[in-house]
Amino acid sequence: MADIKTNKVDIFAVAKRAGVSISTVSRSFNHPDLVNPTTRKKIDTAVRKLGYIRNRAAQTMHGIRSGTIGLVVPTIDHAIFAEVIQAFSDSVDEHGFTILVASHGYDLQREYTVLRKFLEHRVDGLALIGQDHSEETYNLIERQDIPAISIWNYNKTSRLSCVGADNALAGRLAAQHLVDLDHREIGIIFPRAIDNDRARDRRSGAQSALSAAGISVPSHWDIESPYSIAEAKVAALQILASPHRPTAILCGNDVLAVGVLYAARRCNLRIPDDISIVGIGDFKGSREMEPGLTTVRLPARNIGQLAGKHLSQSIIGNLSAPTRITCDIELVIRGTCKQNYEEAY
Repeated sequence: MADIKTNKVDIFAVAKRAGVSISTVSRSFNHPDLVNPTTRKKIDTAVRKLGYIRNRAAQTMHGIRSGTIGLVVPTIDHAIFAEVIQAFSDSVDEHGFTILVASHGYDLQREYTVLRKFLEHRVDGLALIGQDHSEETYNLIERQDIPAISIWNYNKTSRLSCVGADNALAGRLAAQHLVDLDHREIGIIFPRAIDNDRARDRRSGAQSALSAAGISVPSHWDIESPYSIAEAKVAALQILASPHRPTAILCGNDVLAVGVLYAARRCNLRIPDDISIVGIGDFKGSREMEPGLTTVRLPARNIGQLAGKHLSQSIIGNLSAPTRITCDIELVIRGTCKQNYEEAY
């Protein structure tokens, strides 16, 4: 014990304690899938007992992977990306990687700066949200020749490998549901579309469904709001405070829908009797709202798991061609929407 306290523990001590070779310890760290689970457990026990920490910097200088993946998200303020981050982290962990997470606040120049810092730390791969990125970012990834993947929005011609959902379809499904319930006076609250392909695609999809039904949204019922319950509440109050209000409000995501629900209650409106509300995302808590939120489910966990798996395999060398995967979405009908009988009859 005295030696352990006075000297830094090295890989030789770990190998001796676990009763395996040094190369097996190294392989357990760098290629855990190639080591017998029982052997990995013995090595892990030795590492924990001895308090061993690998020297990642030295390994990187000798061309060995750092074991880290950089993930850049627009925000960590809300539950929007929480589930996909957790699923992505769990997935890459199965392949021996750890994630470094940073947010850029919907600022693509800041995203570029964050990516440069990740690369300075010698990450083995990069994961970004969506398809909207600066040309500098794309050039940086291409010049560094580093495995990278975009998450959340599917595009069959994406410059990076991608795993995501069809957000235009999500917008169409949400809008069509209101149309099918005979709503014709519909307000919409969406995030800013610039540098946000998810919001832009959802809005485009929603507008296509409304236009096909001959519905035109008045400008004072069409409001942009940040990803904020408080801001969405203020936006909804602008719509609902007028003498003539819509019979339904379509929101670009569930966070905004929660703000609209609070605004409706502030105006003493019954949901869905006086106003119908639909969101997009099906985030955690949407089902537990009272009433439960009608929304379009985006399979965040599945997207995160698949993205983590394919990026890890690209780093390890099991994949070389670009990966483009679309995940199924579905309309989830709960309690915030109902038939608009006044329009129907």
